[in-house]
Amino acid sequence: MTPLPDGVLLRPATLDDAPAAARMHLECWREAYSPYVDAELLEARLSNPDPWEETWRGHVEHGPPRTLALFGDEPIGFATAGPNRDADAPERELYALYLRESWWGSGVGQALLDDVLDDRACTLWVLEDNSRAIAFYERNGFVATGEREFFTWLDAWEIRMDRPESTPLAKKNDRTILGA
Repeated sequence: MTPLPDGVLLRPATLDDAPAAARMHLECWREAYSPYVDAELLEARLSNPDPWEETWRGHVEHGPPRTLALFGDEPIGFATAGPNRDADAPERELYALYLRESWWGSGVGQALLDDVLDDRACTLWVLEDNSRAIAFYERNGFVATGEREFFTWLDAWEIRMDRPESTPLAKKNDRTILGA
């Protein structure tokens, strides 16, 4: 794993994190998707933070664990993975990996990915036009399968990427993970 920048730590998300984490999630969507999605549609999807906070609470309480990246007390990113929703795919699926744009390229995204996946086989869906994210996943052993589906909520195409088991990951480091 890539060393984490000073002041950044990873830990499991808690219910107390839901308000700040939901706001961070909304900002991640703005930053990540604005180049690829109609601006008015994106703002309409992000205009009400209340459902996002409710969703965060529900996922923290009942979903697979979410690893939260914090700089001080401020959430800057998160990742979560769990059982695959597709029976014809690897057992594990990366559901989400989001990081604030100011932290892109810092190693925090790599640390989040490593934390939730380690070296297990996995699948994910990514916006077809998001070449930055696709390149990141390719560096981590993911390969586009040729499958695509329309993500109606954002009016955009997604592609599926799979990674076989035992793909070498980035070098491990001595990062700090609290509460793990």
